[in-house]
Amino acid sequence: MRLEGVWLRYQRRAPWVLRETDVRIGPGEVAVVLGRNGVGKSTLLQLAAGVLRPTRGRVVDRPGVVGWVPERFPADQPFTVGAYLTAMGRVAGLSGPEADRAVRHWIDRLGLIRFHGVRLPQLSKGTAQKVGLAQALLRPPGLLVLDEPWEGFDATARELVPEVVGEVLAGGGAVLVSDHRGETVRLPGARHWTVADGTVAEEAPAGDAAVAVVELAIPAAGVAAAVARLRAAGHHVLRVREPAALPSTTRPASVPPADAVPTADAAPTAGSVPPGGPVPPGGPVSSAGPVSSAGPVLGSEGGLERGSGAPADAGNGELGGPTPSSPARGAPAERDLTRPAPEVTR
Repeated sequence: MRLEGVWLRYQRRAPWVLRETDVRIGPGEVAVVLGRNGVGKSTLLQLAAGVLRPTRGRVVDRPGVVGWVPERFPADQPFTVGAYLTAMGRVAGLSGPEADRAVRHWIDRLGLIRFHGVRLPQLSKGTAQKVGLAQALLRPPGLLVLDEPWEGFDATARELVPEVVGEVLAGGGAVLVSDHRGETVRLPGARHWTVADGTVAEEAPAGDAAVAVVELAIPAAGVAAAVARLRAAGHHVLRVREPAALPSTTRPASVPPADAVPTADAAPTAGSVPPGGPVPPGGPVSSAGPVSSAGPVLGSEGGLERGSGAPADAGNGELGGPTPSSPARGAPAERDLTRPAPEVTR
């Protein structure tokens, strides 16, 4: 699809909102529209979706099926959620059974089942936005246009938006999306269109940079703050999950506690081998203390400043537990097996 020499103003003799706009987007591509409030981002998206017609110029090769999600869903309509979505499916060209199946699928996926019989004006902004997203996806779109799609969504719905974008792209569709929250960092490979002073310019693509995936184990109470910090730093948080119990590092059975008093029977004789096996040169290998499960695990792409071989909680301790260089608080001291045990006489 191409916008060729597009100009737009809302009234005759009014200032031009967009001038000499020439942009294109192809199948399997996603473009993020950037710019401060009031510069014409929504106007550009509405031109692409066919909601507005250009004052001058033309839009060429717009796909036949366009999914349009405005920044604020028009909820002031006398329909229930189920009736509205079914009617929109029929408007999109679906048969009755096809519309019913599509409505059931998206109502379930977006967590709208309990709102099926609720009237649109009674919905919260976030729930109404989910209805708007559902109506745009009832029929797989060749072009999906999202105006601030993360606005008003809960955490679960925000995580779903990149999935939906990926599915549209995988099906050969194109996606246009605007965002002022910084959420589009989760759309790797997106093109960037910047709107300013009535013109649209595309940023030159940055060179491919190597990335690393780092897993962090953090306390459950700190998940939201940690995710916010990572995203603010430009990292891509892949997921948050509840890990299985991490294995504990235990003391070898052959090493007695530090305060134990050896008996004559247990005292080693010259040339004998301790019960745990020979002591390696330089002394025994000791653990850094017990390791415990710290909570949900974040998978972060973007390469945090950690050593390549560091464990998940290594570093300065800001997001993790104790560092490997020191024992965990409260861990019993290791006994040095390189020193002979004190001689005990009967």
